[in-house]
Amino acid sequence: MSCFRHPLAVAVSALLAAGSAAAQSPDAPPATTLDSVTVTGSHIKGAQLSGVGPVTVVDAAAIERSGATTIETLLQRLPASAGFAGNQTNAYWTGGGYGTTQVNLRGIGVNRTLVLLNGRRIVNGGTGANSSVDLNVVPVAIIERIEVLKDGASAIYGADAVAGVVNIITKRGIDGAELSLRYGETFEGDGADQSASLVWGTTGERGALTASISHSESRAVNMASRQPCGLGEVNGRLECVGSSATIGGRALLADGRMVNFNQVPGGDGDAFAPYTSADNYNAYPTLNAANPIKRTSFTVFGDLELNDRVGLFAELMFTNRQSNQLASPGAIGQYRPVRLAADHPTNPTGQDLTLVRRRLEEAGAREFYQDVDTWRVVAGLDGRLGERWNWSAAFNYGRNTGVDGSTNVANLDRVDRTLDRSVCSAAAGAAIPCGDYLGFGDLTPEVLDYIMFTTRDTGGNSQRSFTANIDGELFEVPAGFVGFAAGVEARTDRGWRDPDILIQQGIANSNAAQRIDGEYDVREVFAEVSVPLFEGRAWADSLTFNGAVRYSDYDLFGGDTNYKLGLDWQATPSFKMRATYATAFRIPNIPELFGGVSEGNLTTTDPCSGWSALDPSSNLARNCQADGVPAGYTQLGNSVLTRTGGNIELQPEDAKTFTVGAVWTPDFARGLTLTADWFDIRIDNAIQSVAGSTKLALCYNSDGLSHPFCADSQFTRNPVTGEIDFLSAQPVNAASERISGFDLGLLYEFGFAGFDASVDLDVSWLDRYDLTPFPGGETIEYAGRITGGRGSYAHWRAFGSFLLARGDWSGSWSAQYIGGADDINASPGDIGARAGSLTYHHLQATFAATPSLDLALGVDNVFDKRAPFIQSYTDANTDTMTYDLLGRRWNARLTYRW
Repeated sequence: MSCFRHPLAVAVSALLAAGSAAAQSPDAPPATTLDSVTVTGSHIKGAQLSGVGPVTVVDAAAIERSGATTIETLLQRLPASAGFAGNQTNAYWTGGGYGTTQVNLRGIGVNRTLVLLNGRRIVNGGTGANSSVDLNVVPVAIIERIEVLKDGASAIYGADAVAGVVNIITKRGIDGAELSLRYGETFEGDGADQSASLVWGTTGERGALTASISHSESRAVNMASRQPCGLGEVNGRLECVGSSATIGGRALLADGRMVNFNQVPGGDGDAFAPYTSADNYNAYPTLNAANPIKRTSFTVFGDLELNDRVGLFAELMFTNRQSNQLASPGAIGQYRPVRLAADHPTNPTGQDLTLVRRRLEEAGAREFYQDVDTWRVVAGLDGRLGERWNWSAAFNYGRNTGVDGSTNVANLDRVDRTLDRSVCSAAAGAAIPCGDYLGFGDLTPEVLDYIMFTTRDTGGNSQRSFTANIDGELFEVPAGFVGFAAGVEARTDRGWRDPDILIQQGIANSNAAQRIDGEYDVREVFAEVSVPLFEGRAWADSLTFNGAVRYSDYDLFGGDTNYKLGLDWQATPSFKMRATYATAFRIPNIPELFGGVSEGNLTTTDPCSGWSALDPSSNLARNCQADGVPAGYTQLGNSVLTRTGGNIELQPEDAKTFTVGAVWTPDFARGLTLTADWFDIRIDNAIQSVAGSTKLALCYNSDGLSHPFCADSQFTRNPVTGEIDFLSAQPVNAASERISGFDLGLLYEFGFAGFDASVDLDVSWLDRYDLTPFPGGETIEYAGRITGGRGSYAHWRAFGSFLLARGDWSGSWSAQYIGGADDINASPGDIGARAGSLTYHHLQATFAATPSLDLALGVDNVFDKRAPFIQSYTDANTDTMTYDLLGRRWNARLTYRW
């Protein structure tokens, strides 16, 4: 049956385990069981998948049918996925840096979904000091299946398993070789996507060895080929609005007028006119709807039986990822004011002016680039003790290093020199040429060569861990054997990132960034038990209790204990219910803890300024007086020296998760399985950055300075003058979150006109996602909204498929449904205030030409559905984290085995 299981199906045969077998008729094929393996969500071998929580399985056959070349394509179609996790544009800075892709279960953050490879952690990936695993590092060719546990599992696996766990299981036990070649592109002839992989394996009496090499790459699709320009609502209709960073330069004159300089190639460089939105810059020709990426991977997995009781296993994996993103030409004036006096030789206005924005169009588009290497090595021993106990011990080392940066970045110090007539020269070959930034075309190649440079950042992540586990059967009770597992883990995680020195110094026309370098150590011990309580009763075929506890000791945070309690009730052979309650936690990541700390004067309002003139009975007046602020105190200026960056004082986030579900295989419909699960996640002490002004206002308006933001760690005052001499805008454990909803699943396997057929449907209903950013803050309701930076949280999401197979032919028709959602930043009645529901259809067919040769052809987005207009987004006029930009596209694959 597994050959017909769709990638997004609920894991049906494993869900039912022995219970479903009892429900089948004598001539039915036996149900698949997992008695000899460890399933995701439990360390006890033979634990039923249905008893550890709601699990979705994506198997190798389903991966082939999807036509996907990357894991994220599969996982981001899961209805349980939402929010932001990287996307096909490959254009955003995510938890792993530009070019990375992740999975975001429930949409509550990529760093709250734990990703494992063969049950062990993977080093965070990206361009340095990253917060999540980059899915690019695992080649699709080596995947046997992906198990997705949609439940809190910190008691089983430790930190970060708040929303769930994605466990990628690799192929083992292969005899022979398999070559796979794939090519695809859009129906508009762009966005070519190609891959080649070779997997080889041999299996003997004492062991097995599997190796692979794979390469995949995709090419760019220009944004303007899908959307002509950035759109905005003007007088009730959509018009191109563009960017106010113009190619001629937009300037503010001393008399208050805003003017724009020549934008016509070859025009009068001294010409200027009042600025209007018609002068704005259309960036879309210098952006991509999909950016190019290349991945090359090499893997070796092996195991060797040393004797009848002990075996050796090892894993080696290397991946290189090269990715690029096209960006519009940079602009000056944004990060440092450019002021020209009335008598400056390049100023034709006769007034002092400030150049607000000037896009350096003459230099051409910028190109962000990344080159990332990731290594992973695992070596260990496993074996048996007696007849009922298994053990394993392994060392796991992972390291990734990256180089990234951008072309065509301006050195602002050098820009200043080209304007300083005391140091620059108009003579040919001058060391510092004089520049004219007013008017397009006035910048000479010599000036561009002098001011422009390519940034180079370096960084990486490393992880070292040792794990040792034991599991088996403690003793027998009337209802069966008591299963038990225990183990220890020691782990060290480190991350570092060194931005280009000019970026650190704040003299590049880009956001300033500081160096990051930090690590943490953890020592953990866990135990897990599975106790059969009843068996063969009138009201229960079986009732099993599952429990787990894990103690984690971090060098930075101290100890933390998490537990999990569960019941698995097989009421009848065809009906099962399960429930779990668990605590979970997420530790602050390296950037949150060790992000470069800096201080600067930020615009801030001191609520105690002039407090003595207020009503003395008000909270504000009483609190300012109680805090020692002198009567008559007035804030000097509108800024306060504020500390930003990481916060070493952060503590882990705490979570509580509850799931309850049912599995039903009705006797009246052989081959039909229905599942339903309710989930509820509550997160406290969630990490959030809060502006200094907000902290001060909440503190002084609270009762008796009772707000957490009144602590000395948040701000202090000079005891004599009352001025604020320390204020923190660093992240704090201030937020709380609540997420709940339903997951529904249906799988129906049947015969149809001589075909083996199945219908599969996986549905998620997000009932609520409420975020309170800090105590006393207004709760933000994300459910049913598109959030303008975090992605879409549509109430309904679904993925369904219809599969047919007969003889040498097989095919699948699948559909991904995304429910309607409101733009959180738009007003009712605005164009794009609501995106309607949308369904993407995909078709895949496979022909087994010979026992060794398969040919496959597929079409994604069969009906060429276009992304809806979303007002909050500036790239592609839509939510690129949720909707398809590329349109209809085809792919073909050849697979040969020998």
